[in-house]
Amino acid sequence: MHPHKNRTGIVYHSDYLLHDTGLHPENKERLISIISHLTKTGMLEKLEMITPGKAKVFELEYIHHKDYIEKARGHSEMKLQLDPDTIMSGDSYDVAMLAAGGAITAVDSVHDTVENSFALVRPPGHHATPGRGMGFCIFNNIAIAARHAQKKGMKRVLIVDWDVHHGNGTQEAFYEDPSVLYFSTHQYPHFPGTGWLDEVGKGDGAGFNINVPLPPGTNDAGFIAAFEEILLPAALEFAPDIVLVSAGFDGCTGDGLARMNMSAGGFAVLASISRSIAMESCAGRLAAVLEGGYNTVILPHAISSVLEVFMGRETMQMRHSTPDPQVRKRVDEVKKVQSLFWNLR
Repeated sequence: MHPHKNRTGIVYHSDYLLHDTGLHPENKERLISIISHLTKTGMLEKLEMITPGKAKVFELEYIHHKDYIEKARGHSEMKLQLDPDTIMSGDSYDVAMLAAGGAITAVDSVHDTVENSFALVRPPGHHATPGRGMGFCIFNNIAIAARHAQKKGMKRVLIVDWDVHHGNGTQEAFYEDPSVLYFSTHQYPHFPGTGWLDEVGKGDGAGFNINVPLPPGTNDAGFIAAFEEILLPAALEFAPDIVLVSAGFDGCTGDGLARMNMSAGGFAVLASISRSIAMESCAGRLAAVLEGGYNTVILPHAISSVLEVFMGRETMQMRHSTPDPQVRKRVDEVKKVQSLFWNLR
């Protein structure tokens, strides 16, 4: 047993602050606020600090086309935006490689040294498709990490995406692939417009893509119902070798980029369900990678509540609350579609 195996790792590098987006909502203050909160509360010293290196180009190519990687490099050199939402400064290409490297490092750490880990990276990744950066994302950190995990022998990968936006890039990367189960809860309709419940994967991948498109205003009870009634039974049946989380916190009340009503405690319950899958299925191997979350007052609290769960604190399971009727109906519609593929409760 490795001496740190029961510990939680934090993957972080101060170079993440060099991706200069000015007054854009996805800016360096997000990470500054998190690190400062973790330091001030004394939580940081209880965590295993892990420094990532940059992903190699061949690792980016697990997911992205060569010509797109070149385009991203060129746009960064010339400080040209990739799209109206996605800013590139001179350092952005290198920092995006370091963000992908952070996700890879998180996978390595739970394979080798810690029980679970959280990569505090930017830019985020889950909107980046194989051929295109969009929605603040340059490279798809979580998708690259999933392929990296498979190269290390963790063949079946579960990706849990609780960001408020649908991870269209991640879905696209694995849409025909039965070795990756992608589960996403998201506000719908909302950016990027994908993620309806009938998008279930195709070919060999049919059934390995689970979308739970939730109406604006959904609170903790709705997300928890989706996780308990759909994710939990499907994931345990899938039996992953590692659990990866696209951890976005823009579903929090007051985020500004969405209209959901999650609390920090609600995210703790989602983390607890994700961790229970990892404990039951793959010796606790769980790696989270930061996606969205733009309110720098709320974000650090939501992240520390998740880290406490990762460190083994039990959550009050908040199971007594019932989703409102519109949300209940949607969760049931998803269950009906997905019960063709999974043995749901």
